[in-house]
Amino acid sequence: MQLPFLESAYRQAHTTRTKPIPGLSMEDLDPVIPFDSKGYIYGWFQSNPVHLRISKARSSKFGDYRAPVKHYPAKISINSNLNKFDFLITLVHEMAHHEVWMEATKPVPFLGIRKRVRRPLPHGKEWKAHYQRLMNPLLIESVFPAEVLHHIVRHFENPRSSSKANEHMVIALKEYDLPDNTVFIDSLPLDTVFTLPSGRKFRKGEKLRKRYRCLCLDNRRIYLFSPVARVIPLDSVH
Repeated sequence: MQLPFLESAYRQAHTTRTKPIPGLSMEDLDPVIPFDSKGYIYGWFQSNPVHLRISKARSSKFGDYRAPVKHYPAKISINSNLNKFDFLITLVHEMAHHEVWMEATKPVPFLGIRKRVRRPLPHGKEWKAHYQRLMNPLLIESVFPAEVLHHIVRHFENPRSSSKANEHMVIALKEYDLPDNTVFIDSLPLDTVFTLPSGRKFRKGEKLRKRYRCLCLDNRRIYLFSPVARVIPLDSVH
């Protein structure tokens, strides 16, 4: 005899409408990641009910991960303007977040959902371990060009929360971007006036320890820029 509360929970789990996961085919991955990584990535998504969305360009982030909510699947979104190698690195970054979430949760009987039992740090040791494990099979010359692979391998010895923290890797991968009017701020002479996609204007100042001290010409405030920040030069002011 089944207890009433278990029967009720079972009925709810089997009558609640769940949002279907859109189909993901090998052809969908063609434009966005290197050819020899497709089978590996496709296999991961076949084993993990995660919705992948290719998003419009966002200046604040390159991708994000959202854990499942009730009967809705987890979601990963990656910016569409990334080159294939940056797209792959960012995608695996978000896949690692899902692996951490799965490890930190357990299934709730009869309800078809998972409950969090631990709260690991967003980019703590668990995430680093999963990121390295997921990325390791892709660190080969058939996936990444030889001239950038050694920078990527070095980065994954101790991956950071942002791949943009590795300046050598950022510079090497920019060669594979579509042509645009941006340059690295590190390449500009002192006192060059530049703008950001948002339209704000700055004057490049001296380099402090790791970042450039720049004056915003719109509000007269000082901002610090990474050497690999991509900006649009306007002219030189002396």
